[in-house]
Amino acid sequence: MKILVLGSGAREHALVAALAQEGTHELICAPGNPGIEQLATTIRVDANKPQLVADFAEEERVELVVIGPEAPLVAGVADELRRRGIPVFGPNQEPAKLEGSKTFAKQAMQRAGVPTGGAQLCTTMEEVERTLDQFGAPYVVKADGLASGKGVLVTEDRQAALIHADTWIPAGPILIEEFLDGLEVSQFVISDGETTRALPPAQDFKRIGDGDTGPNTGGMGAYSPVPFLNERFGSQEAFSEEVVRTVAQPIIDELRANGQPFQGLLYCGLIVTADGMRVIEFNARFGDPETQVVLPRLDMPLSELLYASATGTLADTPNPLPIKQNAAVTLVLASEGYPDAVQSGRPLQGLEDAEAIEGVHVMHAATGDAGEGEGLRATGGRVLNVVAEGATLTAARTRAYEGMAKISLEGGHFRRDIAERAAADAERQAKA
Repeated sequence: MKILVLGSGAREHALVAALAQEGTHELICAPGNPGIEQLATTIRVDANKPQLVADFAEEERVELVVIGPEAPLVAGVADELRRRGIPVFGPNQEPAKLEGSKTFAKQAMQRAGVPTGGAQLCTTMEEVERTLDQFGAPYVVKADGLASGKGVLVTEDRQAALIHADTWIPAGPILIEEFLDGLEVSQFVISDGETTRALPPAQDFKRIGDGDTGPNTGGMGAYSPVPFLNERFGSQEAFSEEVVRTVAQPIIDELRANGQPFQGLLYCGLIVTADGMRVIEFNARFGDPETQVVLPRLDMPLSELLYASATGTLADTPNPLPIKQNAAVTLVLASEGYPDAVQSGRPLQGLEDAEAIEGVHVMHAATGDAGEGEGLRATGGRVLNVVAEGATLTAARTRAYEGMAKISLEGGHFRRDIAERAAADAERQAKA
């Protein structure tokens, strides 16, 4: 197939890499990055402009468009493509509000009977103060719209909660939520508007520092499988089945019943509490960095799933999906100062040495040509991912850190505890 992928980050690099492995497609990416350039033709088309994307897809006779980031979805790129009869993986503008508006998501969950925490929408700081006192500490404060993973604050400090709310409220309403205590899990579910299929669960790390300290980021690492689910639900597969039954399918059915069929990737951000599973958030696209560890575990061509979602034929795919009995870990290398005062533009070295390690791949997120034969430089906050596969989480984790040790970036930093506890849990379970 001729496939157009929209986006420029490590998530899109992972998608392109998985499609390229199939060896049968002509791949185009807009705008792409230096890593993606090694696998696909990159073009300068504004991925957030529905008309431009659809015009290009028509002119080039693209057979499938895969939308990576959230902004094109909220901008309505999928709507225009579908209007012209071009298969597209990614929901239309209205159902994409599951991510674009946390209030829309909460209301949909309430109608569908999906388990989630209590929440209150606030439009003034006076309402924020009253609601914070109503829910009590720890305080959970969320920007209602898109915030690149940085609009959420969980804190015991009431003043910090007020400052966060005051920072985001000029852009729109603020959602104050009930604090839910438990372990977080990311579950990807693919839908064609009616049928659903679950990918393997993963766990990511949002805080900047080891031990989950410091501010929230777009994600500093992830791993799959998630060992604690085996003890709580019996197996990874049983957990995914419960998510589909109690969360994903009810939401998909609710949206379809309201004339808003969801075709694409439903990201279920979940927390497993003592009282059961609850939804923290939905996203309307593949998560980053979880995609980088989920796709290596899929034991079938990714293109088949994406095309089936886009064309309403997902019922023809295997259920459950075939999953490899392997493990994957990804580490994020960030520029000095991330997530606040990012120091970018510095040279990157050692990427080829990292990829020379068996099972290790480097996914570019914010890299660029340094010019005059000087190699690559960092161009943003989260610079790249080191992704490693292995027979076990311990093996994958070891390879990932070996790979990261080969890469140098002045002032660059990464978490050193990604999947540490999970690997130990998996080893303990294997011995039991």
